[in-house]
Amino acid sequence: MTSDTSPLYGAIEAGGTKMVCGVGAARTGSRATFRTDTRAPEATVAAMIAFFREAQGRHGPLAAVGIGTFGPVDLDPASPDYGAITTTPKPGWPGTNMRRMLAEALGVPVAIDTDVNAAALAEARLGAAKGRNSVVYATIGTGVGIGIVVGGRAITGYGHPEGGHLLVRRHADHGDFAGICPYHGDCLEGLASGPAIKAAWGASLAELPEDHPAFAIEADYLGQMCASLILTVAPEHIVLGGGVMNQERLLPMIRAETLRRLAGYAALWSDPAVADARITLPGCTEPPGLLGAYLLAEQARG
Repeated sequence: MTSDTSPLYGAIEAGGTKMVCGVGAARTGSRATFRTDTRAPEATVAAMIAFFREAQGRHGPLAAVGIGTFGPVDLDPASPDYGAITTTPKPGWPGTNMRRMLAEALGVPVAIDTDVNAAALAEARLGAAKGRNSVVYATIGTGVGIGIVVGGRAITGYGHPEGGHLLVRRHADHGDFAGICPYHGDCLEGLASGPAIKAAWGASLAELPEDHPAFAIEADYLGQMCASLILTVAPEHIVLGGGVMNQERLLPMIRAETLRRLAGYAALWSDPAVADARITLPGCTEPPGLLGAYLLAEQARG
């Protein structure tokens, strides 16, 4: 039997609360993984570098590394700060450049994009939206983020999509809850993220009874999000991930609210069966942000 000689990649799904690293490839999965809390930047990056160095000793050299990161992040390759975290409220992280630190330490090409763009890539290539040309991945967890892939490429421009900070119509039953976003208060993330749910109701959806109004309110906000995406981006598939989406009863409520908000205008979406097929949970066998980071590494290798 001959050994596998296909290239080996490093991947990082860099979140605001934890970093998940892997060594492997998108289509064959991870040979080794590592998780560390997102602490001060220097200690966090040092732990990831140590993992990759040790993994190379056991599995062989890395051809490239891909990072799918929380943001905002500078994604302009012509910028002197390319790869740096920018206006995050996370203490100590503004100005941190993981891409540069890893490239210098490991001596390999390092690609970077948002965590949701990476996840959208993975779901379009390998997951629930496989075969679709235009795909949106939205994560609803610690924050709300939106990644967009068209024709196999993640969408960036003068910056990158920050759909979690869209303004939405407030639900009448949300009372005088001000929202928790430090920048916008009651934007989508400020009203519908996991921490926002806890701030409004004193508990997560998993801890609330099924008839609690929080479920209808959450579905309304996320239905507004999906309807806005359909009307602006016209995706063929919307994938909803993140911890909040672990509540199974939420997905059909979101589909129904999406169609209610569209009100029959987007004719292709008028059949509920279309929403059932095209607004789904993730389908990747590993976390899509991690698999997407492998895909970014493959792009960096060329």
